[in-house]
Amino acid sequence: MSSQPDTQAQEIITRHLCMAADVEKYSRLDTLSQGVFQTDLVRVLEEAAVLSGLDRTAWARQPQGDQEFAVLPPATPEPVVLGAFVRNLAVQLGERNANRAEGDRMRLRLAIDIGVARTAALGYSGPAPIAVARYLNSPQLKRVLEALDSTDLVVIVSDRLYQDVVRLRGEGLDPQQYVRAHIRQKEFNGYGWIHVPEHGPEELRPLVVDPEPEGGETAAATGHTNRVERIDGGVVHFGSGDAASTMNKYLR
Repeated sequence: MSSQPDTQAQEIITRHLCMAADVEKYSRLDTLSQGVFQTDLVRVLEEAAVLSGLDRTAWARQPQGDQEFAVLPPATPEPVVLGAFVRNLAVQLGERNANRAEGDRMRLRLAIDIGVARTAALGYSGPAPIAVARYLNSPQLKRVLEALDSTDLVVIVSDRLYQDVVRLRGEGLDPQQYVRAHIRQKEFNGYGWIHVPEHGPEELRPLVVDPEPEGGETAAATGHTNRVERIDGGVVHFGSGDAASTMNKYLR
């Protein structure tokens, strides 16, 4: 019997950083302006990557009009993406928007997670692409960008990345500058951490606090930060710790 691992099984368990950037209020633009914004979105992402020492040619990118979703190579240094890349992206947006009229200003939401992501017929499948989409469209992230007019970029990272990367403080990361938000989007229920360059947590907290779901002890109270997803009639449990006591709630 061959000792070589199954190729398909290896592909299934490969974990990648996944990232999505979305332009605020893109639909208000006319056709010509939409083309300009798409070009500028690609440019600021590429410039931020180059300045951070990241090779964007190795990213598997999926353009979606007003946003770009990307799956990064397995060897991509996570602290660099969360640290230098985010900082450089904020700078590039600031330079792009300098001295422009309000209607020409490009403002972004950025969501980042790490997990299984596989190529599929229409793009990518797996829990990480789904989570990134839910984080990106969370009402808390939209609310922060709308309320903080002085910023051009708001970022949300998964609880997994916060615990494994941000708390280690590499690449100038400061965990105190992130605020936890309970994200409930469609079948997704989990925690993300919102960060706005050059803005402190005291500005963010009033904008991200939402009532906890009714019934049972909350994750904030128990200290657990697990995510439970309901997928096609089953429950998939992600994260560490014991979520068994909460599973019945999500099956109702």
